[in-house]
Amino acid sequence: MPGTLYVVATPIGNLQDISLRAKQVLESVDTIVCEDTRVTAKLLAFLEIHKPLKSWRQRSDDKVMEEVINLLVQGQNLAYVSDAGTPGVNDPGGKLSALAQDRGIQVVPVPGASAITAAISVCGFPMENFVYLGFPPHKKGRETFFKDLCAREEAVIFFESTHRLQKALEALVKLLDAGRPIFVGRELTKMHETLYRGEPSQVLQQILQTSIKGEAVIVVAPKKFTS
Repeated sequence: MPGTLYVVATPIGNLQDISLRAKQVLESVDTIVCEDTRVTAKLLAFLEIHKPLKSWRQRSDDKVMEEVINLLVQGQNLAYVSDAGTPGVNDPGGKLSALAQDRGIQVVPVPGASAITAAISVCGFPMENFVYLGFPPHKKGRETFFKDLCAREEAVIFFESTHRLQKALEALVKLLDAGRPIFVGRELTKMHETLYRGEPSQVLQQILQTSIKGEAVIVVAPKKFTS
């Protein structure tokens, strides 16, 4: 009888955000599949859990995924975790879940931390309707990305890295309608977590006066919302 694949959300920064259920599942499975074994090893050390780890990244070939599926077919129970947050968002978790279900293997979600919902909870904008766009392109298509984003009626959420955060904010200063505010959550749940809210030019000035370092979640308010 095949095993079960548990898709487990892990903390996005503060390790104490791990859920009791997630801890129980990680303790019970035979093997933990993860993006970076070094990152997951730190979490397991914090939880005092000792389990075999198998790395499977976005760039891993299909052979690695077949090895994971074969473990499930042989009856092992596996947990899949991303480096941070809920799997399936900017990681290969969705592909693994789809293949497992196609092979008749039970897939169980173990929900928890997510940078997207963390930002939604504190941004202060109406979020009944929103679109998530992931990371902007690094070069080709970046200008089009921001033009399309700023033209949307609904709220928009996207991620940006520390190296391109300033440029992203400068694009919003240039393209976003006057009076349409944004929210930036920098280093959410971590030691240097900082929240910014206001028009893009205000937020950019605040960030440059504090710190541009760390990954950020950016929420653009709905077009009809004004601060």
